[in-house]
Parts: sequence; structure tokens; C-alpha cells
Amino acid sequence: MSGHSKWATTKHQKAAKDAKRGKLFAKLIKNIEVAARTGGGDPDGNPTLYDAIQKAKKTSVPNENIDRAVKRGSGADGGGADYQSITYEGYGPAGVAIMIECLTDNKNRAASEVRVAVTRNGGNMADPGSVSYLFSRKGVVTVPRKHDGVAVDEDELTLAVLDAGAEDVNDVGEAFEVISEPTDMVAVRKAVTAAGFDYDSADQSFLPSVEVSLDVESARKFVKLIDAIEDLDDVQNVYTNADISDEVAEQLDAE
Repeated sequence: MSGHSKWATTKHQKAAKDAKRGKLFAKLIKNIEVAARTGGGDPDGNPTLYDAIQKAKKTSVPNENIDRAVKRGSGADGGGADYQSITYEGYGPAGVAIMIECLTDNKNRAASEVRVAVTRNGGNMADPGSVSYLFSRKGVVTVPRKHDGVAVDEDELTLAVLDAGAEDVNDVGEAFEVISEPTDMVAVRKAVTAAGFDYDSADQSFLPSVEVSLDVESARKFVKLIDAIEDLDDVQNVYTNADISDEVAEQLDAE
């Protein structure tokens, strides 16, 4: 799940290490395959593919799996699926807005599974456009707070990325999020590395214009709903405007 709260960042980092690693690998491989099909199999000439590969490598996806995905997507090898991108919209506890991005080779299956996951876990599906207006498409480069054991200076990071088109640098606890227009994301990512910083991911994301604060009870229901959605094979990304405070997150962690 993508979001601004420290809890969301921590949850994202834990997700790469938990029992769902195989499912996460499958989603990263699917991204690589689609990027190669859309823009070609050369990462140097296809920034989307480059970032998809780097994200997979940083999550320890084996190189041979990555290579096979590139070949399937680019047409060098047969057997690639015809994935289609589709976005669903809905509402969760306390009126939290939810956007669900899927990559699927079966739209009917994806629609059915998303609807079941949402409605069975206290959410409601929404008509196209009824939620998306609350979000803006942005480029997000995530920079870990420490690089080679040394703390990253926020001011130095900000100066390094401003000329590349960065709009904002957000402190999200264990990392910084560098926000830009989607068209400036590659330049920002290159500026980050040129300045000697590492980055965890470089993705296009939907960021909310208004956030909804959740109490413990609403947050508990929200987490259950998001977990059910993210567990679906066709779901690639889930974006929400939920705001879970550190205090509420600590209570959830203690349960």
C-alpha cells in the first residue's frame, strides 16, 4: 500500500521480507514483462523497464527470473501473457478513498476478485471517477534514511534533486520520499544516484490531496481490507488517503 504515514512505509518494507515474498516476486516480474512489451527490452532506452528491474533486484528477485521476464515481454521468448491494466475505485472504513491498480490477463476474474475482497471486508466499490479526483499522479523516488550506515542529510538530498524537477521531499520515518511530476521522475532518480545517495524504488504513484485520519478501530478494519486486496494475484498497487498516526500504528503493532 502506498501512503505518506510512517506506518505505511514500515509496512511496505516488512512486506518484502514476510511469507508473501513469492507473491511479491510474481508482481515485480509481471511489471518487468509489461514494461518490456510496452517500451522494448533494452533498459537503457526504456526507463520504465530500468526502474522495474532495479526494484526487482533490490527485492532479491533472481537475475534469471528477471532476464526471462524481459525476454517474454520483448518477444525474444514466447509464452508471455497479454496483461491489461485496469484501475478500480472504492471506499473503506471512515470513508477512506481507495484506488486499486491491476495487471491482469482476465478482466472478468480481476473484477470479480476485487469486488469480493472489498465487499467482504467492510468496503464498497465506487463508480469510475468518484475517487480518482482525490489523487494526483506523481513520481516518487524513495531514498532510505541511511546509506552505507551513514544518515542521509535531508537538506543535502533536497539540494541534489531540486534542479532535476523535484517538488517536495517528505520524511516518512525510515526513508525520504522525493516527489515530482511523473515526467521528471527519471531525472530525479538520476540526480539521487549522481549525488551519491541510494534509492529503494522509483515509481509512479497516486498521492492524495486530502487525507482521512483513522482511530484504532477504523484502522484495524482498514488494515484487514487492504491486506485482503493486496493478497490478490492481479493487484499490483493499492493507493489510499488513509492517515494512521504513529500512536495508532503502535497500538495495532501491539495486537
